[in-house]
This record gives sequence, structure tokens and C-alpha cells, in this order.
Amino acid sequence: MSTALKPDPSMIGGVAKVPLARLPEPAALFSTRAERFDFLAGHSPNLAPYLRFLAGICRAQADLARELPQPEPLSPERIDLARASRMPPLDRNAMRDGLAQALPLLLGRLAALDMPEPARLALAALQAAEPADLDWVMGNVLADTIPEASVAPHLFAAAALQVHAAMRAAILDAAQLVPIRTGICPACGGRPATSIVTESIGAEGARYCSCATCQTLWNEVRVKCLCCGSTKGISYRSVETGEATVKAEVCRECDRWVKILYQNRNPSLEPIADDVASLGLDLMMRDTEWKRGGFNPFLAGY
Repeated sequence: MSTALKPDPSMIGGVAKVPLARLPEPAALFSTRAERFDFLAGHSPNLAPYLRFLAGICRAQADLARELPQPEPLSPERIDLARASRMPPLDRNAMRDGLAQALPLLLGRLAALDMPEPARLALAALQAAEPADLDWVMGNVLADTIPEASVAPHLFAAAALQVHAAMRAAILDAAQLVPIRTGICPACGGRPATSIVTESIGAEGARYCSCATCQTLWNEVRVKCLCCGSTKGISYRSVETGEATVKAEVCRECDRWVKILYQNRNPSLEPIADDVASLGLDLMMRDTEWKRGGFNPFLAGY
């Protein structure tokens, strides 16, 4: 049953100043995500095969993060320029070479993974792809674009990009990052998959967005659209009740919505895994006038 909710209660004011960003620890992050996908598969019969498939991808991501050499740190000049220009220090275009290195290694690790036949065919096609075709796929995922007709190969490429980008973000100095604009990752310029309300980063009730690319968490005020920045016309929808721990934050100004996960009510919630596992909310919102604003490569086919 759908529940329409009025603006969220406890969040205008009353939240102490918190760090702008929390950088990822790639191997630990992907391992934790794999465990969460496995757990959710045991409680989601309809989605279980896909959730277990994604758990396998995340385990391969964790292994790859341990295997790859640590990236070279950015120069102080690049950091200073990014701060002065209020832009992300990580350049997406500069990630192409690292992605080209990570992708075949990830595909090799996934070869033994049990997966649907279309995914198996996509993996084989990527492994045999001509350079121009690979370049097209990599260019798309670097631009947060996944064509509807080519979801499976782009899912694998996006997973490889997550590893490389997270490793690049992990060696930044979080204190040197600056806010860019609402809904934009201050580390890589990526889009949020979801946002979480947490108690674990220094202040009860603070909201952090989860970057779909480099996995950085960054602080945004609550009751604010992550797509257009509006604070007007924000409301909440859930499949269950007003106490649901996963809701759609809906904006009437731009007609988009992004999931918000209440980790302060359920510390086990994981920004990417629980986004996929709450597919029922996506299906409910599909029948409304609002369009999904969060970007998650693992949900591109839905």
C-alpha cells in the first residue's frame, strides 16, 4: 500500500555541523556490499537470483581493489585549482586509462560467476570487443549513461569504474574537498544513487548522498531536492508505512525523486544494495508523474 507523507519531521535545523565528505575504503566497502546483497537475497525471493549475482560482482570488485596498485595522488596544483574553481578534483576523462586497465581484470574474475545467460553473453562480447566498441561503452559509463538496449555490458563496465574511481577517491584528503552544487559529488562530480540519514558520521540525523561512481559519501541538507536543489514542494512516498526505512523523496518543482534510506533506524541499510532490493518502490513510482533522479547502474534495466 502506498503512503504519501508530509515533509519529514526532525531535520530543518538542529543538526550540528558535520564533515562534508567521507571517503571510501574500497575493499571493505565492496565486501560489505556483497554481504548485504547476500543477506537481502535470503529475504527477497523474487529478486534473489539477481541479488546473488550482484553479490558476486561486489566480491570480485573487492578482490580487484586489493589487487590493483594504488593510484598516484593528485598534484597539489590540481587540488588547489579544484578548490579555487569549486570543481571536483577527480577528472572523469582522466579515469579512462584506469578503467581500461580494470575492466578486463574484473571480467576475468567474473568468468566463473553464475549469471543469467544474457549477462554471460554480454561478458563474452566485452572480452572480445573491438577497441572502438570498448571505448564507446567506457565513454558512456564515464558520463553516467547506460543505453536501454545495452544494459548488461554497461553494468560490467560501471562495476569496473566503481573500483577504479573509489580507489582514486580513497587517497584524496577529505578536508580539501569543497561543495560543488546540490546533488554533485565533491570528489568526482558523480550523481547520487541514494541518500542516507545516519548517526554514524558525527551527528544524529545528518544526510549523506552516496556517489554512484566513486562511492564517496557527501553531506547535503535534508528536505532539499538532490536533482534541482529546491526546498519547495518536497514530500515523501513509501510502499509500506510512515515508519518505512526506505522512502522516495519527491520534488514537485522538477518532478523527480531520489530514495532516502534511514540508516539511523536500520544501521544495516547499504546505499546501493538496499536501493536494488527496494525495487518495489521504483515500480510503485513508475506509475506516477515523477521520474527517478537517483543513478544506480545495477538498476539500469528496471
